[in-house]
Amino acid sequence: MRRDFLKLCSLAGLGVAVPRTLRAADKETPPYEGPYYVVFNASGGWDTTYLMDPKGINEINRLYKEGDILTHGAHKFAPTEKTKDGGMSNEEFYAEFGKELLAVNGLDYSVNNHSPGARYMATGKLDSLAYPTFAALVAACKGPDCPLSYLTFGNYSNTGNLVAMSRVPYLPSLKKVALADHVEGNERSPYHEGFVMDRIEQALAKQHESVGAQPQLPRLERAENMLYAAQVSSKALQRVVPHIPASVPKERMSQQAEIALASFKAGVCVSANLTIGQFDSHANNDRDQMKLIPEFLAGIAYFIRRAEELKLREKLVVIIQSEMGRTPDYNKGNGKDHWSIGSALFLGPGIKGNRVIGATDEKQMCKTISVQNLALDEKGIRMRPEHIHEALRQLAGIDQHALAKKFPLGVKPGEMLKGLWV
Repeated sequence: MRRDFLKLCSLAGLGVAVPRTLRAADKETPPYEGPYYVVFNASGGWDTTYLMDPKGINEINRLYKEGDILTHGAHKFAPTEKTKDGGMSNEEFYAEFGKELLAVNGLDYSVNNHSPGARYMATGKLDSLAYPTFAALVAACKGPDCPLSYLTFGNYSNTGNLVAMSRVPYLPSLKKVALADHVEGNERSPYHEGFVMDRIEQALAKQHESVGAQPQLPRLERAENMLYAAQVSSKALQRVVPHIPASVPKERMSQQAEIALASFKAGVCVSANLTIGQFDSHANNDRDQMKLIPEFLAGIAYFIRRAEELKLREKLVVIIQSEMGRTPDYNKGNGKDHWSIGSALFLGPGIKGNRVIGATDEKQMCKTISVQNLALDEKGIRMRPEHIHEALRQLAGIDQHALAKKFPLGVKPGEMLKGLWV
């Protein structure tokens, strides 16, 4: 029996997708083949003027002037090659990915506190604690029976009770979970020989069939469900093992990337929520942002390059965001405080790159846009997270799914963004 599987899941913070009903004909879940959805979170609030929404006026920043702002195709961005502290400069990032990137500027978060801001950007709903993140919703719609359908490494991660929240913090933990029938995840030390495992599986299948045909108390039915989920999920998770790298990356986002990509490649995962924190630069904004933004971009680049090596890139939808921006002025500690206007980046299949939608003015206030052609329009709307999330649901093809309809975003038909992705 998979006696240690559920215990390992608990120790690793791992959730398991449990079959919704007991069915004797259930077998190992076939591999999920994409698309795969990954959300990168700059937790704490990034300074967008040092990335995709540069401002060289009104002393909004101190590291460059208006004449220093760089362009790559349709994109404008802050120069960081000379001021970054490690990681990847904006110049390098846009040179490699600019033609694929869609930048959205002038997002109105309506609030400037971390918790509601993170929730709003993750779910598209500001005034409810019940809504799932987009990553959880798309996992529930597209692969609810995948063992690691929704992976999360932090930040706001609510599931809306639609799908299991899976947490695998370290690569060694992933191997232990994938090889739950082996001592400490050691491939050479199985608890049982192969023929014994076959016998156990046959016995469990017979037991499952006989028990499933009988009425049970809810508690007993749940226990049987959990045992069966452990049996089926354990076998499916073994597909992850060949894709776990032998060496563990030192960078914090790179390790998250390897866990998510191994799970994607094995077909046991639909979406992943990656994050690094400490962006809340109330003091020494320039120093901190020049360390964190380059680290963040390097982690994203690592993920995309590894996805290409694994032949997953063409199926990878990437969302890059934060829960807030930073103020257009500095405080007495050379820091910047919370600002309720920000930006996001997107790339992947179905998303036309080399484009910028929306803008902020010289005081870093958002400009309104036309929902018809997405051009700046004084009579247009203030773009908010629910507009983006409604469009994301459409991009993923889940906007009409019963689970999506269970969590409406309240965007009026006349406010739907037309052509955001193309």
